[in-house]
Amino acid sequence: MNASKITVRKILTGLSVCFSTFLLCSPGHAQTVEEFYRGKTVSLIVSSDVGGGYDGLARITVRTLAKHLPGNPTLVVRNMPGAGGIRAPNFVYTVAERDGTVLALMQNTIPFEPLAGNKAAVFDPLKLMWLGSPNVESGVLMVWHTAGVRTIEDLQTKEITIGVPAAASTPAYNSRLLIQVLGAKLKIVPGYPGSNAALLAMERGEVDSYPHFYASMMQARPTWLKEKKINVVAQWGPYKEKEIPDVPFLPEIIKDPDKLALLKASSASFALGRPFMMPPGVPQARFEAMRKAMFATFNDPAFSDDAQKIAFGEITPQTGEQIEKVIREVYASPPHIVEQFKLIATGEIK
Repeated sequence: MNASKITVRKILTGLSVCFSTFLLCSPGHAQTVEEFYRGKTVSLIVSSDVGGGYDGLARITVRTLAKHLPGNPTLVVRNMPGAGGIRAPNFVYTVAERDGTVLALMQNTIPFEPLAGNKAAVFDPLKLMWLGSPNVESGVLMVWHTAGVRTIEDLQTKEITIGVPAAASTPAYNSRLLIQVLGAKLKIVPGYPGSNAALLAMERGEVDSYPHFYASMMQARPTWLKEKKINVVAQWGPYKEKEIPDVPFLPEIIKDPDKLALLKASSASFALGRPFMMPPGVPQARFEAMRKAMFATFNDPAFSDDAQKIAFGEITPQTGEQIEKVIREVYASPPHIVEQFKLIATGEIK
């Protein structure tokens, strides 16, 4: 074979390779979601340390999520605590890959940190891509039976002490919210390391009350209600707990429109439960596939079984659309409501 024939063959082979590459990269041959995820490793970043409730949720989620995601990628949990939970969403928003290989689980108050004026929060929650949540939360104010407070009216006329971890903690935040929307006479006593320490303080008579999530209360002290060691004076959140139908539900009893709007904005985190999200800019097909897979995971019996093993509580799946709607509504609140929200969040309302 002479040199000219060899050269022609090389040219034809090169053209064939180029043409094949063009076809594969053209819109008609775009990579499918399944093709993209097959063989990939997907990171689930958690905004808390190993061993906590959020970490436990992340680890049972990755066990089931992979089988619902096209391509069945490998999923791994990466813990990224720090800055009060803000380090992780900052990383996801500014640094993380935007190809669909990174998702995150964050505390439900974090999406509202920018609205509260926290300058450390550099992410925009309206641009994050929300995937959903396995639950919602309901807040309750429990008061020790010897404190002499059984009703909302008692709460407005008799001062009681309330134990919290720190002025910036969620229990302190919820206490300030009750002071503002109910006129509750609560004396906030910081310094308890966590909820269990505050509950022990109630048993010892050091403090009278504690604001908690209903599910968490029932997990931590499952006999208190039955034994009438506490009075649950109020409940609030996205819905009324069916197990305590006679406890006043604040969205039903607060008549002042501004106070009701403040309650809704300030307790919106309850409706987020434990939200999952992705960075902005993820290709739409991969984002939609992840949303669908996440919701399927929350409804999977295998996930429910794992959730029971870690005492997660009731599973009430929320879609990504529901999470996004809640966040957008809060950020669209009137300016005077936002200002009051900031005061409660920063602790300027005592």
